[in-house]
Amino acid sequence: MRKIVLVCLLLSCLGETNAQQLLTLDSCRALALRNNKQINISRLKQDVAENVKKSARTKYLPKVDAVAGYQWTSREISILSNSQKYTLGNVGTIGMQQFGPALSEGLTSQITSMVQQGTLSMQQAQQLGALMQQMGSGPIAQTMSQMANTMGKEVANAFRTDTRNMFGGAIMLRQPIYMGGAIIAVNRMADISKEMAVNDLSLKTQSTLYDIDQAYWTVVSLKQKQKLANSYRDLVKKLSDDVQKMIKEGVATRADGLRVDVKVNEADMQITQVENGLALAKMLLCQLCGLPMNEQVTLADENSDSLESSISVATTYIPDSTLSCRPEIRLLQNNVSLSEQATKLVRAEYLPHVALTGGYMISNPNVYDGFQKKFSGVWNVGVLVQVPVWNWFESSYKVKAAKGATQMANMELADAQEKINLQISQCRFKMNEATKRLSTAEKNIRSAEENLRSAQLGFREGVMESTDVMAAQTAWQQAQSQKLDAEVEVKLSQVNLEKALGILN
Repeated sequence: MRKIVLVCLLLSCLGETNAQQLLTLDSCRALALRNNKQINISRLKQDVAENVKKSARTKYLPKVDAVAGYQWTSREISILSNSQKYTLGNVGTIGMQQFGPALSEGLTSQITSMVQQGTLSMQQAQQLGALMQQMGSGPIAQTMSQMANTMGKEVANAFRTDTRNMFGGAIMLRQPIYMGGAIIAVNRMADISKEMAVNDLSLKTQSTLYDIDQAYWTVVSLKQKQKLANSYRDLVKKLSDDVQKMIKEGVATRADGLRVDVKVNEADMQITQVENGLALAKMLLCQLCGLPMNEQVTLADENSDSLESSISVATTYIPDSTLSCRPEIRLLQNNVSLSEQATKLVRAEYLPHVALTGGYMISNPNVYDGFQKKFSGVWNVGVLVQVPVWNWFESSYKVKAAKGATQMANMELADAQEKINLQISQCRFKMNEATKRLSTAEKNIRSAEENLRSAQLGFREGVMESTDVMAAQTAWQQAQSQKLDAEVEVKLSQVNLEKALGILN
């Protein structure tokens, strides 16, 4: 039973050991770059910019549209007026009414003349008159009138369009030939937008790496200060034990013991503050890395006795005159280029536009064959030209406004370059100061250690008081803390300089 319990305890210890995740600076950076939401948003912006660029390329190509429709109307389109339809439908009746009496009168006078001349006899004239009377108002006249009316109605019906139910469709093609440079400007703006997305990703990457380095070295610094606080408390406790022994021997007063106890309490409070700060710093680091904030992590440098100050490339790096290595500058340069293309786009709006058009249209009724109830179509090709004539100087005002925006973008770029040059110089000075401060702190460490050793030896020999030892211990703690701060400051000054130069990667 004891063996089983022992095995369970060992397994639990191994589980706790494995739960501690060991992280180096490079692994923290990799986790942050993979999990940072702003970086992932910038990557999505790159995809968006790429699709916008592909969309802009299609503006060079012809566009084809297909449309179809149906329309019902309460009245049809009429080629003939109502009076014309009535005249055609009653053409026989109207003709007989207008020409019948005149024809009968003319024939009667002609027959009378022929009778007087003796060409016709009276009997023949009477028979011919009766026949003419039958043709003018009798069955023959009515039959001829009806036939003419029927023919007129057929002609009127032939002119009907029957357009109450209309079907139509078309396939249209448009090919831009000259748009005033608008298509070229749009494509260049799309290219610039893609470059801006890349530069924005670089900016977010550098900002994330900068935050990670700050958080990482802050955790390392607090961990070292935690060890220092524990060492300082051990020193003070050792002094407290020695003072308590001296009080029992009668060679020290109770006031000396109280002063030392105060220092012990202060040391315990310092440990509590450092532990709280360390926990918060690790939570921030986990959040930046995309890990749960309660994740138990151990940093590779937090248990090192001293932080190695490697020589950074930034100390010898010389940027170009435009500072294009900084993503902020590249973004401002992109903004200038984008403003220039926007000016060209505004100008193109007021230049002549030429486009080639073509297509095929169908309709039912067939308007090309007497409005027959069947589908039929026609091909068409044309050229569309649009020339702005007068717009009350609107184009001039808009172009001037766009040029003003370009000038402002140039001024912002120049201002940023000046400030970044100043920032680089400031970071170089701070790096030199941090290096000198570290060298001074290392010398102070040796002096503080010797001072503490002398004070402890003198206290044991009885030639120094406890206050001298406490002062030496405080000086030793301050020297150690200054050394830690100087080492971390060297690391952070290197990171600041690399970020100022735009080479933090």
